[in-house]
Amino acid sequence: MKRTLILFIVALAARASAAVFNIQDYGALSDTTVLSTTAIQQAIDACAAQGGGRVLVPTGSYATGSLVLRSGVDLHLEAGATLYGSTRLADYCPMRTTYRSLRTGGETVQLIYADGARHVSISGQGTIDGRGAAFPKLSWNDEGITRPHLLRFISCQDVSITGITLRNSGCWMQHYLACDRLRISGITVHNRNNYNNDALDLDGCHDVVVSDIQADSDDDGITLKSTSPRLCENIVIQNCIVSSHCNAIKLGTETNGGFRNISISNCVVKPSADQTTQFFGDPSKRGTSVLSLEITDGGTMENVHVGNIVAEGTESPIFIRLGNRARAYAPDVPVDHVGTLRNIHLHDITVSGAGATGSSITGLPGHPVEDIWLSNITITQQGGCQEVAVPDDEKEKDYPEATMWGVLPAKGFFVRHARHVTFSNVEVYTTHPDRRPDIVRVDVE
Repeated sequence: MKRTLILFIVALAARASAAVFNIQDYGALSDTTVLSTTAIQQAIDACAAQGGGRVLVPTGSYATGSLVLRSGVDLHLEAGATLYGSTRLADYCPMRTTYRSLRTGGETVQLIYADGARHVSISGQGTIDGRGAAFPKLSWNDEGITRPHLLRFISCQDVSITGITLRNSGCWMQHYLACDRLRISGITVHNRNNYNNDALDLDGCHDVVVSDIQADSDDDGITLKSTSPRLCENIVIQNCIVSSHCNAIKLGTETNGGFRNISISNCVVKPSADQTTQFFGDPSKRGTSVLSLEITDGGTMENVHVGNIVAEGTESPIFIRLGNRARAYAPDVPVDHVGTLRNIHLHDITVSGAGATGSSITGLPGHPVEDIWLSNITITQQGGCQEVAVPDDEKEKDYPEATMWGVLPAKGFFVRHARHVTFSNVEVYTTHPDRRPDIVRVDVE
């Protein structure tokens, strides 16, 4: 006990004595008409050179281009401090990583970047605003090329993002690729000013805790991806409030590696209070899905537990899909097999105000989804539909989306090409009379 107390006191002393590098001491100005990029980067580099510490962004408004975080650096924004991203693409330095992935082929641009850093963090009560509306969409895959990400961390370890507010990225707000031991806690995200405005993307990351965040995005909310053979695994997501015009919580679309050991709990999904702009998603602005679980590019999904979710809105609340888009993460590594999706537990989920589409759990002929348990789920949806025929198109190669077949033959769950799907205390209500059955099963064992 004494030894533990001594170690704790030593740790506190070390933290208290950590060097502080005030960006104003390096020439940063609280003036958004001038760039403070050089001054802020000099503070970061000086901090790293002395073994790490805190780079302080004091109260004020600072404009900057690309910044590179280094190992041991905590970028700390005081309450009332805002970093504004430059509105000129020329002020963003193209970065090239050695990590091989579909999303990082070539050079990318972002406001704050870290590659291979250890013990790196962003903290405080301030704001980072990317002013992403300044970057028009020029081509289909221009995110991170002509439209900057706000945060991009690649192959980093022991990363902490806490307390801050993130606003208005040019595309994805946060992309964490192949990172280990990542903690994202207590942050606020608002990302509705451009295309591809995801709130959070975890890509092939291990040992992650996401907690107590409030996210409001035009595109997907909390998203797990696997653009390379590296799985997303050992992930906890809890106590979050999410609004999205698309999918509030999503595993996919890129799934080359897949997802394993994922726990999602105690989250609220609700419509956004900001309904003034929309680029993607359901035109009613209620959102596309509460939960989408997808394997379409090979890969494996297993051991996913989702529980204690309360949701308002969304067109098609639950979407579980095994497809065969076979999108490769690199030209010389083709996807030559259908993936697997199994051992999924969904429980204690309440959805109100859903659209008429219904939910679906689907595999492919000869490739069923397996071992799916749904319990204590209540969905209240619009209804008002006549009988609907089972779709004859498998859409094997299509982009996976909860509304891909339109209105489904079941007002509750359309289940096709599945093995061992168990429903327990699952209830579906409609606000208008609906002639569809609660559940439709096709090729189910």
